[in-house]
Amino acid sequence: MFAVLKTGGKQYKVQAGDVLRVELIAAVAGEKVQFNEILMVGGEAVTVGAPTVAGAAVVAEVIDTIKADKVITFHKRRRKHSSQRTRGHRQQLTLLRVTEVLASGAETSGVKEAVGTAEARRAAHGAAAPAEAPAKPKRAKKAAEAQE
Repeated sequence: MFAVLKTGGKQYKVQAGDVLRVELIAAVAGEKVQFNEILMVGGEAVTVGAPTVAGAAVVAEVIDTIKADKVITFHKRRRKHSSQRTRGHRQQLTLLRVTEVLASGAETSGVKEAVGTAEARRAAHGAAAPAEAPAKPKRAKKAAEAQE
């Protein structure tokens, strides 16, 4: 049985036992995570979602957090000047081993949902207490009193 899952803006065709390198997710090594955004489940009968398959999931175990190969970019800014810069970037990735593909029953599996680090940050900041309104400056208070 195989499934097509979506995570980190990319789609992956997986089956049990596959090892994947996906965008960084908020999980530590040894933890089990579940991907609920399944676009297609195949095997004896193929199920295509519109846009996702209801109740389907892919359960995976986090092996490690790794970095991709370095991508080097060279920027030359201005002509007739020696203004140039070399920048490097290494994308953080999560290494996963797919343990099982669930065609149904994803809600009752009891495994935590895999969320990217950006979603985890948004959820953490959204759950925080709202900031107090900034106090008005003294000049604004005096001006309001003078108008009354």
